[in-house]
Amino acid sequence: MSDETIRLVTIGRILRRRRRFLVILAVVGALVGYGASLLFPPSYTTSASVLLAGQWGERELLTQAEVAASSAVVDRAADTLGWTGVSGSELRDRVSAKAAEGNIIKISGTAETPERAQRLSDQVAQQFVAFAARIAGDNTDPGTAVGPEALRQKVVQTNRRISDLANAADPGQTVESVQARTELEKLRATLQEAMKKLDEADPATNKANMVVMGPAARPTGEAPPTRVQLIVAGALLFFLLAVIGHLAAARVSRRLRTEPEIAAALGAAPLGTVDVPAERSSHRPKGRGPRAWIRRLLGVDTRWDLPAPQPSDGEAGRQIRYRRVCARLRDRLPAPGRLLVVVPDSDEIARRAAGQLVSEAGSDPSPSSSSGGSPMLRVVGVSVSRPLVPDRDTESGAVVVLSAGSWTAEELAGIAEACADAGHEVVGIVVAGTVRARPARTAGRLLRHATPAIAVGDDARGGSV
Repeated sequence: MSDETIRLVTIGRILRRRRRFLVILAVVGALVGYGASLLFPPSYTTSASVLLAGQWGERELLTQAEVAASSAVVDRAADTLGWTGVSGSELRDRVSAKAAEGNIIKISGTAETPERAQRLSDQVAQQFVAFAARIAGDNTDPGTAVGPEALRQKVVQTNRRISDLANAADPGQTVESVQARTELEKLRATLQEAMKKLDEADPATNKANMVVMGPAARPTGEAPPTRVQLIVAGALLFFLLAVIGHLAAARVSRRLRTEPEIAAALGAAPLGTVDVPAERSSHRPKGRGPRAWIRRLLGVDTRWDLPAPQPSDGEAGRQIRYRRVCARLRDRLPAPGRLLVVVPDSDEIARRAAGQLVSEAGSDPSPSSSSGGSPMLRVVGVSVSRPLVPDRDTESGAVVVLSAGSWTAEELAGIAEACADAGHEVVGIVVAGTVRARPARTAGRLLRHATPAIAVGDDARGGSV
């Protein structure tokens, strides 16, 4: 197919001519989405926030987020919750953590009920704070060496010893006593300054200030994808796949659509194009049985990729086209004779056009023409899958009548070979198309105005269609 397949008008044609099929596929997709929602039970998600006091870098916050969702924290939360049949490894898939602005770690938990989701998020947040404090050294081990608290006790004892030394010094105002008391006070100030810096640099001070910012909110809606989202997604997916499938099928279609291509496939000269009024069943196959019934039910028993019928130029114009075809047939035959009109069995448009051509040839013998009159035409239908043409009797050749866009080059070549096997020479082809019939009053008025043009008789034979 040409580049026309990607035009919006083509998509509109698919939506208009395949609307029943598209609606059915959308319903099937919605049912598939509903079935998927049954396989994946609804889930609920909520988040608990943990505030980290002090100065934290971006990389440090990311590290804390990883720690919050680690197995060391989640396994402790699983042991505390004690849910039957839920292990720590399963909870790790339901817990996530991320760093937010303002030194906040958001811990999210997902569960099958809102209550469980809330409990999971709160418990993981509490375990994260406890684990961070444990790493920082808040839980002092009795066997551990001198820690920050023990160092503070040593400093207090040293301050008392300095005070005792200062009191025991010579209370007089000698130079030595003043210098001794001055040195002791400097030592006391230095110790206090060192302890102040130690408190500021103590990581346990910051880590102990990690706080959970209240309980997690109880979720009121399901976490995506919800059941409604799955149903809508299934319907939309099937609908889009159907449209794309139609476009792809039309893109790779090998049906011949132009008169030169059809003439080349049959190896015969084109005699012209003729028109028949469009009908709803023009492209509808006549087959019966379960398959035909299903195709009618789905609305795929008619062609969608054919262009819309063009406006008709009236009954007079259509008769002129048939007369010109008959005139060209007379010019190609050395003497009046009989011709076989070959029509594919399932081509309803070609069958109607062939009947009209036979009627026109029989009603306009034109005895005054150089060839002596129009040939006698006999219509035969052939199967495209296994074409079989009657053997030659008194016929002078065969004329193939078919509609454009319905057959491939291989199928038309098979018809040409069947004609050759039966001893018939294909003297020409006639391409039939559909037009939109005008209202009866307008058609009658055009027929009255076009009557002089029909009366020209043999002069109509030389014009082009």
